[in-house]
Order: sequence, then structure tokens, then C-alpha cells
Amino acid sequence: MHIPAADTAEMTLLTFEEALARSGRSGGYDPDRWLYVPDFYTEYRYILGTRGDAPLICIGVNPSTAAPDNLDNTLKSVERIALGNGFDSFIMFNVYAQRATRPQDMERTMNPLLHRENMAAFDYVLSHAGSAPAVWAAWGSIIEQRDYLKTCVMDMIGIGARRNARWFTAGARSKKGHPHHPLYLRKDSGLDPFDVASYCENCL
Repeated sequence: MHIPAADTAEMTLLTFEEALARSGRSGGYDPDRWLYVPDFYTEYRYILGTRGDAPLICIGVNPSTAAPDNLDNTLKSVERIALGNGFDSFIMFNVYAQRATRPQDMERTMNPLLHRENMAAFDYVLSHAGSAPAVWAAWGSIIEQRDYLKTCVMDMIGIGARRNARWFTAGARSKKGHPHHPLYLRKDSGLDPFDVASYCENCL
């Protein structure tokens, strides 16, 4: 369980560039296998995943307790679905970077600095995932917990368009059309194309 200690605006945050430059130095995990930014447990996380040439980039709402070699059940499902659909690695990314096990504990107001650096991280991930990166929308109905999360998604979709991202979902969507969360997917779940433009028009 992770309950935020304070709003991120009250903290000194590493920029994504600073955190990436330090990644792999803290020890405790294999930096040749894992990409972990920042590379220590703190109140926010930009990226957690495995290194490979063909990653599946999964988009949740916000990070919880997972870390290299200590994946939670959601991340175990993400890795399983990625490998089962022909990808050699996975990247867990999030609409908002604040760590909170319960989405209702997320800060009420978006921290513009944290959002800006999270989008820089997303652009970095896409730029290193081939000419048409595969992005799995998996934020579920939790996206409705905070109004600002929809703004974050719109920014991500814009970055994805510039990077020629291919969007997918897995499993049934909610009654409101939100993509399925990874946690309760079957082992053999496949990926289906996701029309982000239609989603934005109807759900955001």
C-alpha cells in the first residue's frame, strides 16, 4: 500500500532527464534488464519496464508499489500479455506519475511540473520503441477519478500522433467505453486496435 505523503507540488522533483541520467546507479536490480526511472522508490515514477527491441507500452492511470524484481499483480499481467502477444519486453507508463495505491488518494489538483516531465518521459519511451510504437490503453474507469487525468490523456494522444503510435486495448471496454484495466485479463487475451480519436470524442 502506498499513500502519498504530500502533494507533489510540495516536493523537490527530479526532472525526467535528471532521473534518466541517474537510472541504474542505485543498485539492487539489473540495469541491463530493467528500465526504472527514477531508479529508487519515491512518491512518483516515470517509467518501469524491461529492456528490449519490441516493447509493448502499457498505459495505466498512476503508479503503485511495483519496482524491478518486485512486480505487483497488475505488472505481472502486463508482462504476461506483452510476451503472449509477440513483444519481447514491456514498459509500464501512467497517465499521471504520482504514486498512490488507491486512485482516490491522488492529489486533487494536477502538478504542472510533474505532468510536463511525465510527458517528456512518454515521448522518450515512444522515440525508443521503433517507427510505429505499440501503445496499450489500459487505464480503465479509474480515469474518471480526477478531471485532470483526461487532459493528461489528450496530451499523450497528441505525442503518440507525432510518434506514429499504434494504439490497442485488451478485453472488454466499460459501459462508457474506457479501455480495460490489465489486472483481470485472461492469460490468452489478445490486443485489439483502439480508435483514440473516437474515444476522445465520446469519452473525454
